Amino acid sequence: MENPFKFGTIVEEEYFTDRVEEVNFICQFVDSANHLILISPRRFGKSSVVTKAVKRTGRKHITVNLQQVTSVADLSGKLLRELFKVHPMERVRHLITHFRIIPMVSTNPVTGAIDVSFQPSADGTVLIEDVMTLIENAHTEEDRIIVVLDEFQEIRDIAPKLDKKLRSIMQQQKHINYILLGSQESMMTDIFEDKKSPFYHFGELMRLGKLPREDFFRYLSERLLACFPDSCDGLANQILDYTACHPYYSQQLAANVWQVGMLQPGTQEPVGTAISYIVTSHSLDYERLWMNFKRTSKWILQRLATGKSLQTGEHRTSTIYSALKKMQKDGYVIYTDHYEIEDPFFKQWILNGI
Repeated sequence: MENPFKFGTIVEEEYFTDRVEEVNFICQFVDSANHLILISPRRFGKSSVVTKAVKRTGRKHITVNLQQVTSVADLSGKLLRELFKVHPMERVRHLITHFRIIPMVSTNPVTGAIDVSFQPSADGTVLIEDVMTLIENAHTEEDRIIVVLDEFQEIRDIAPKLDKKLRSIMQQQKHINYILLGSQESMMTDIFEDKKSPFYHFGELMRLGKLPREDFFRYLSERLLACFPDSCDGLANQILDYTACHPYYSQQLAANVWQVGMLQPGTQEPVGTAISYIVTSHSLDYERLWMNFKRTSKWILQRLATGKSLQTGEHRTSTIYSALKKMQKDGYVIYTDHYEIEDPFFKQWILNGI
């Protein structure tokens, strides 16, 4: 029997967990001429939500993850390559002839995939202008395309003043809906809420939180039923208690609980067994992480793991705040209504060592 839970990649179709209201909102919103900014911590499922929404619209769409972009030329090439996935080369060939720097386009003879690159010395400003103008001109008001830029906070690290250049291009475009995603809340807020930022109030700001417990409980219980007919509700509650309804880790734990039920059907504590397995299998990775933390950060993580106050007088408030912000930026700590360790299994590993 196939495991009904999926994690680690874009979650779609039967693996997708609820988010009905969020998906409906995105679908309706991009039906206007406006742009959407979506912010949530890593692994909260924002990419999956947006993927489901843009597919439901039935409109052409392209996606580029800025974490994978190394330069303006690379960004230009990735955008153009994604465009070729939704438009045959023949449709946009005449538009490319207007490029000031002609790209090198090749096709994989086995897969048919198209690769796009530019000369290393090419002017990035010219490239991004030409590519984004092409995307605009390849569409009409009646046939607008959706462009999704994931981890948008990385824009400031790709090249100096790239955000200013992109904003100047985007504000002239009428045939594109942009959805800009980011996992670094402070950086995204700075980009879109700071009056000095080029992207100040560029679009509607949407924050994606944890899944509502009732919806997530129903999702887990229904899928655990086949393997645990007498205890699916109780196991679903245990999983959500442990993960605090975190979308990614709830799916991960549920998948492992399912494996325990299939391979060790007589196990008395399937959730505890699954947790132990996950923590043990990642212990070497957690040890490497731990060794890279400074002493103050280790102290903070131990206090967060045990639920103890950080205000003990042992460290200055400014030092604690600075360390928390860095760990939040790096994805080890998240903030909802309080600071918490992002990975509950890393938290368990820390507790095991105290």
